[in-house]
Amino acid sequence: MTFFAVAVFVIAYGFIAADRVNKTLVALTGAAAVVILPVISSDDIFYSRRTGIDWDVIFLLLGMMIIVSVLRQTGVFEYVAIWSAKRAQGSPLRIMILLVLVTAVASALLDNVTTVLLIAPVTLLVCDRLEINAAPFLMAEVFASNIGGAATLVGDPPNIIIASRAGLSFNAFLAHMAPIVAIVLVAFIALLPRLFPGSFTVDPDRVDDMMALEEREAIQDRRLLIKCGVVLAGVFAGFIGHSALNLEPSVVALLGAGVLIVISKMERSDYLSGVEWETLLFFAGLFVMVGALVDTGAIAALAKGATELTGGNALLTTMGILGVSAPVSGIIDNIPYVATMTPIVAELSTTLPNDLHPDALWWALALGADFGGNLTAVGASANVVMLGIARRAGNPITFWEFTRKGIVVTAVSVALAAPYLWLRYFVFG
Repeated sequence: MTFFAVAVFVIAYGFIAADRVNKTLVALTGAAAVVILPVISSDDIFYSRRTGIDWDVIFLLLGMMIIVSVLRQTGVFEYVAIWSAKRAQGSPLRIMILLVLVTAVASALLDNVTTVLLIAPVTLLVCDRLEINAAPFLMAEVFASNIGGAATLVGDPPNIIIASRAGLSFNAFLAHMAPIVAIVLVAFIALLPRLFPGSFTVDPDRVDDMMALEEREAIQDRRLLIKCGVVLAGVFAGFIGHSALNLEPSVVALLGAGVLIVISKMERSDYLSGVEWETLLFFAGLFVMVGALVDTGAIAALAKGATELTGGNALLTTMGILGVSAPVSGIIDNIPYVATMTPIVAELSTTLPNDLHPDALWWALALGADFGGNLTAVGASANVVMLGIARRAGNPITFWEFTRKGIVVTAVSVALAAPYLWLRYFVFG
C-alpha cells in the first residue's frame, strides 16, 4: 500500500506543479484514488488527528474568511491601503517593505493563515490604485508570514505540535526562535529588489492621485467597523489565549464569525462572498493524500532513514534534521511532517551526548519545517490560501513562479539558520 500512496501523491503533485489542470480537481481526484484503492479508510480520513483531514485548519479558514468578508463592507481595507501608500510616498518598494514588516510581526502574534487573509485585501487595493501587478507583493507577504510565524509558539501550527511534544513554553520559543527570525527577515527584505526585479515601476500620475486621496473618506460604515473591531479583538485574544481557554483557534474563529453575522445583520450572499470554497476543498484533498503517506509509514521511513545517516553525531544530527525538514516540509506540507517527526526527534534527543543543549534538535526541526514552508506553493497552508486569493483577484500565481522564488528564500533562510544553530548550541552552548 505504501507504493500506491507514494505513486498517487507523486502523480498528483506532478499535475499540481504543471499547473495545467485545476489543482482542486487534482487534489480531490488523488484523495478519491487513495480511498478507492483502498490505502486509507474513512475513519482515518474523518476522525484521525494523525492521518485525517485537519478540521481545525479548514474551519479556521472558513471562520476568518467570513469575518474578512464582513470587514470588507466597512471600507477599512481601503483606508489602510491609502494610509500605507501615503506613508511610503507611493514607492512600490517601500510599500512592499512596509507590508512585509506588518505581515511578519502579525504572523508572530496570530497564525500566518489569519494574517494572510487580513493583509491580502489591503495589498490588492494598493496595487489596484497604483495599477501595478499585485502578484509579487502577495508572494513577498506569504514568505514573510512563514518567516515571522516561526518566532513564537502560536505563529505557525508546526510550532504548537513541537511545543506540545517537547514541553516547550511560549517564552522558550521567543528566546530561541525570535533572534534567528529577525536575522532572516532582515536578509529577506534586503533580497526583495533582486527577488522581484521590474516590479517597482509606477506611473507618477497614479502616485499623485494616491497622495491626493483622504483615507478617512474610505470608511463606509463606521458603526459596522466598530462592531467588527470589537469582535476581532475578541478573536485575537482567543487566538493568543486559546490554550488557557481550552478552545482551538478554529472554534474561536467560527464563534467570532457567528457573532459578527448576527450583529451585522448582513445577507448570506454578502458574508459568504469572500469564502474561498475551492481552497477549502483543495486542503481537504491534500490532507487525505498526505494522510495516506503517514498511514502507510512512507513519511516516517523517509525521516528515520535520513536521521540514521548521521551515526549519532550531535552536530550532524542537528544539521541533518534542519536539512531534511526544509525540503520535505516544502513538498508535503509542514504540519503532517512535524507530526510524524516529533516522536523520532524525541527518541534521538535521549540518545545523543549529554553536552548537547537538550532542545537543540527541537529548534532544528522547528526552523527547518517553518522556513521550509516557503519552498513550494503547497509547503504551508498560508501559501495555498494566498494563491487562491490571487487567482480570484485576477493576479494568478503559477506553482513554478512561486517555487522559483521560494527556493531562493528557503535556501537563504536555511543557510542563516545552520550557523545560528551551530554557534548557539555547539560553540557557545
